[in-house]
Amino acid sequence: MKVLVTGGSGFIGRSVLEELLLRGHDVISLDLIEPSIAVPFVVGDIRDFETLRNAARGVNAIIHLAAIVSAVEAMEKPLDTFRTNVEGTLNVAETARRENAKVVYAGSVAVYGEPKSLPVSEDHPVHPTNIYGSTKLAGESILLGYSGSYGLPVTSLRFFNVYGPHMKPGPYAGVIYKFLERLKGGKPLRIEGDGKQTRDFVYVGDVARAVVLALESDATGVYNVGTGREISILELARLLFSLTGMDTGLEFAPPRPGDIRRSRADISKIRRLGWEPSIDLERGLRRTIEWFGL
Repeated sequence: MKVLVTGGSGFIGRSVLEELLLRGHDVISLDLIEPSIAVPFVVGDIRDFETLRNAARGVNAIIHLAAIVSAVEAMEKPLDTFRTNVEGTLNVAETARRENAKVVYAGSVAVYGEPKSLPVSEDHPVHPTNIYGSTKLAGESILLGYSGSYGLPVTSLRFFNVYGPHMKPGPYAGVIYKFLERLKGGKPLRIEGDGKQTRDFVYVGDVARAVVLALESDATGVYNVGTGREISILELARLLFSLTGMDTGLEFAPPRPGDIRRSRADISKIRRLGWEPSIDLERGLRRTIEWFGL
């Protein structure tokens, strides 16, 4: 297939481009910066409809990864987040409609908010507790609305906590990157809250396989992408101490507003498509630690 990937220069985008090329697809990347993978590239912003429209001419599918993906950044920049995650996704939906192209959307666990029960299935009520989750749910709703109104084939993959090599640095980096950065600097690992909050961490290579599976299958609708296992942030810190042989201690900070207490995916639905996480947390962390240079 000829596939446009929005956000191809991002953390998940890199692995998705690699997986698409491995599977023999014809790939175009649209992003604000050039991807590290050698594919045809268009400099563009998904908020610019004409640029997006021109980049997508003749494609069979759009994998829509471009977004503001940090809950902290979203809280600090709500208007930018709305324009990117909601208006940008509307542009993707309309572009796909005009091209009669399938859309695979990078959804988020954040749409569920605080789970009422675990594991969280796709039928769990959606009730986001932060701006990021609200905008990701709005984007998903737009695409599913286009599916109902125009017959647009849409698959929304609700990613749980994605990690792995090539994670992005900076003030909005994820917890695993921040922990590794502090370990490298000999600093205590900073935990927001009491550390007993849990997350379902899924390896980026497994996520990329899920994206390409969704692209190549006839399946539409919503699917969780996680591992079905949860680990507390405290346990994660101790595991990193063990794997690196470095124990720099812990320090605690106030919890983040809108942070959920527990998270664990029910992945039985996507398993029926033939997808299974292949990299467990310890193995994935070892690969990530090696990439990080620890």
